Amino acid sequence: MRNPIIAALDVPSADAALALARELASVVGGLKIGSELFTAAGPGIVSKIRETGAAVFLDLKFHDIPNTVSRAVAAATRLDVQMLTVHAGGGTAMLEAAEKSARDSAQLLGRTAPLVLGVTVLTSMDGPALSEVGVQADAGSQVERLAALAVQAGLRGLVCSPREIAGLRKLIPREIQLAVPGIRDGTSPPDDQKRTMAAAEAMAAGADWLVIGRPICAAKSPRGAAEQILAAIAAGAR
Repeated sequence: MRNPIIAALDVPSADAALALARELASVVGGLKIGSELFTAAGPGIVSKIRETGAAVFLDLKFHDIPNTVSRAVAAATRLDVQMLTVHAGGGTAMLEAAEKSARDSAQLLGRTAPLVLGVTVLTSMDGPALSEVGVQADAGSQVERLAALAVQAGLRGLVCSPREIAGLRKLIPREIQLAVPGIRDGTSPPDDQKRTMAAAEAMAAGADWLVIGRPICAAKSPRGAAEQILAAIAAGAR
């Protein structure tokens, strides 16, 4: 079984991130660098994490005019990341530019193109939160609308909450990879993640990747927490 866990290095310094990376690299499928760490440590943190042998998921959620996003994706590809995110709400032209830039930049470097994932609706948002920003659809409908747009634009992956996996699997080609945050085991204290699910359930519903932050990185033993989640996924697959 391919290890589907991407541990989110949501920490404020390079030293903290590298300590976690060294502990987790051999027991997860990848490590996520998000806005906090990238802003604090700079682009050089990518190569340092790559030196641990881990794949890197650069989660900066690019959302800008097509030319700017294209250049940002090219820069990320040169950093040697394996996955990166753009906001699907950026529209067709932006999404097409992102995917083309990933492929073209990787070809020039002789590398495999990073998987560009379209972020649909953040897992912290629900119906009332969407209504606040002028989206009248419920979260599930908005996810489906943006997912269809991203797939039509040529993206090979999406980010969605675990609650939307089953619905999307009925609508999109199976080869489209789903990266799913909002993984909680039901025993963690409440936080800002609203549309959540346990790891084994999310995999059974059709997730390809599980992006897991606090349940691993805030645990007493991050490695032990990752191993426990992986064991639960394996048990659920039997």
